[in-house]
Amino acid sequence: MTLRLLSVAALAALVMAAPASAPMAQQPRQQEQRRPPGDDALRLPARVTVSQSAAIGGERRDYQVTAGSIVLRNEAGEPQAEVGFVAYTIERQPAQERPVTFAFNGGPGAASAYLNFGALGPKRLSFGNTGEGPSAPPVLVDNPQTWLDFTDLVFIDPVGTGYSRFVNDSAELKRSLWSVDGDISALANVVRRYLTEHDRMTSPKFLVGESYGGFRVPKLARRLQTHEGVGISGIVMISPVLDFQTQGGGDGAPLAFAARLPSLAALHRELKGEPFTREALAAVEGYARGDYVVDLLRGPRDAAAVARIVDRVTQFTGLDRSFVERRAGRLDIVDIVRELGRGSESVASLYDGLVLGLDPVPYDPSSDLEDPILDAGIASLTSAAVDFLNRTVGWRVDTPYRLLSREVSANWNWGATRSRQPEAVDDLRSALALDPRLGALVVHGATDLVTPYFDSQLALDRLAALGARDAAKGRVALEVLKGGHMFYAHDESRAALREAARRLYAPN
Repeated sequence: MTLRLLSVAALAALVMAAPASAPMAQQPRQQEQRRPPGDDALRLPARVTVSQSAAIGGERRDYQVTAGSIVLRNEAGEPQAEVGFVAYTIERQPAQERPVTFAFNGGPGAASAYLNFGALGPKRLSFGNTGEGPSAPPVLVDNPQTWLDFTDLVFIDPVGTGYSRFVNDSAELKRSLWSVDGDISALANVVRRYLTEHDRMTSPKFLVGESYGGFRVPKLARRLQTHEGVGISGIVMISPVLDFQTQGGGDGAPLAFAARLPSLAALHRELKGEPFTREALAAVEGYARGDYVVDLLRGPRDAAAVARIVDRVTQFTGLDRSFVERRAGRLDIVDIVRELGRGSESVASLYDGLVLGLDPVPYDPSSDLEDPILDAGIASLTSAAVDFLNRTVGWRVDTPYRLLSREVSANWNWGATRSRQPEAVDDLRSALALDPRLGALVVHGATDLVTPYFDSQLALDRLAALGARDAAKGRVALEVLKGGHMFYAHDESRAALREAARRLYAPN
């Protein structure tokens, strides 16, 4: 999940659960892995596989869940880290023909439980809605919108998240793996190892990433193509940041303000009871990429430009005019979420401006608040993941499960320079150019203020046609759905995500 791990300041990746489904009969667990001699430093248990069943594609179907780890080693064969994964597979189908999907969350520092139990997996937990908090029952129920009927699923936790861990405390090793490039190299190794160990090299292979995971997967596809001998059939980027150059704060980053404006307009429409459409947002999108940027560049000393900005921004967003005037139309997301709750002693979520939480210090405009989606969901989602792995699957680990690791995010090496911020647009462009069969899908929630959809639109507009499948859409489709960063909290948006993915997975 998500960029909140960078903290709001650095950026500027629950529930009233549904009733439990009926208990399911389970097959005896199978131990699948023996620890190699001499690997005494390894601590994660051997792989375990258990049979389950769920309503998938309109019928009750059996599937297998495997929880385990892949050991990363140095050139001397010494273990460096254990990378945990959870895989879902449907038996009695030719494995060499059935697609396999590798899923990653973001942060950096987030485990893959968000995508696993929020959107793609056969079980899900409701989180990310107003009123859902830490004490909500962490009960998993069947997910009718699971992708398991058209692809096997492998959820991977990068080192430092979930149960994944370093084997030793080497500072050099941490600097290497907790970096933009080292992370991609390690995860590409994990993907290749999984494919070879499970005889899936001839299967169609897909990558899915959310938030920073969406930044990861274009880079990962390129690395797999060129360094690991693995071709990727498609990539899905959920609420991604494709270019951190446009994520900067301050009044010297006009594109950051412009990218956020259409999401604020979508939020305004939703609050008025007028559901957004891309057609309805065409005017604000045109203004954001045109006159708004031009007037921002004129600077606050140009009174006429500021007046024009205030008029149009107030019109599109519905925010209080005096609030917009005080900021000369340059709207910071931390200020916005306080303004959205003004008068009700509430604060809106950075991840979906429609979701409100109680403001513990409404009289203090500068306080660093816990987010009513991200922070409120940690306890129940962590509990659900631990219970599933320990009790349901029987993969018992004695160490804490790290859903969100502040240690990872605080120590991440971004590799940025004064002239170049991290970006994945070049990797996406190169991966598409190298493989004319590769397709890509970007999906955003309309009211996400952390990774606004228009930011991705501006990034994708920089791509050449690259042998477009469809002259109107090109080889990269962008979908904008109801909801915020975790738009899949809404049943209709989760279903729309699934259908968009099915179109990508369908044979050309």
